[in-house]
Amino acid sequence: MNVGAIVEILELAYPPALAEDWDAVGLVCGDPADDVSRILVCVDPVESTVDEALERDCELVIAHHPLLLRGVHGVPADTPKGGLVHRLVRAGAALYCAHTNADAANPGVSDALAAALGLTVVGPLNPRPDGDTGIGRLAALATPEPFAAFVDRVAAALPETAGGVRAAGDPDRPVKTVAVSGGAGDSYLHVAAAAGVDAYVTADLRHHPVSEHLAVTGAPALVDVAHWASEWPWCEQVAGILRSSIGGNVDIHVSTRRTDPWTLGAATARTGRD
Repeated sequence: MNVGAIVEILELAYPPALAEDWDAVGLVCGDPADDVSRILVCVDPVESTVDEALERDCELVIAHHPLLLRGVHGVPADTPKGGLVHRLVRAGAALYCAHTNADAANPGVSDALAAALGLTVVGPLNPRPDGDTGIGRLAALATPEPFAAFVDRVAAALPETAGGVRAAGDPDRPVKTVAVSGGAGDSYLHVAAAAGVDAYVTADLRHHPVSEHLAVTGAPALVDVAHWASEWPWCEQVAGILRSSIGGNVDIHVSTRRTDPWTLGAATARTGRD
């Protein structure tokens, strides 16, 4: 297998046409003709995951977040992102990024999140015109459970982070229908509310949008998780797609290095039930 062949598989699963206009997806660096025997899959192309890829002698890194999202005029080695590009190139390692195209694809980032939470997906949260793809997913639990138990489910299913899991809503509220959106999802609060779900799981929720959301009678309860944790399940989805396509010809490793930027968190003494 070579880089170009792997890219073809990835772009069949996550078509670049699904990416938002502002996004930067695809091959960042590397020669499509170069052979690949080892791949690292991660959420963030940062120093830690590049270290891991080079320690494992990987010829290809597949990341969710773009390294160069905004336009640049150069990648000098003495800048953080330029330094990563130079390290990868010198080691003969390619970098491929699938971002909002992986968010919108079916299956995509939110399907992986829903599966990790034990939910059954019924369709996109914010569907594209084809009705099959789009950001977020609508899903359901097999059996309703109190919101407090659902929050515990989320915390147990995702990797631990310093910020942990936050929730807003009545702990005793029954939860059956759920919306999920991997990554920052407060722009879809109104969509989740319009869908009539019992709870919405996403990341990077902010004070004012949440406060305004909860002021509406019947609005879904909210579960806020770390951005990285919400998208990490996608890495295993990518690995599974590649393994089914190329068999045992390439060693595929899913990084477990936490690249969530927060490093400290304080435990709370309250349960929210008072």
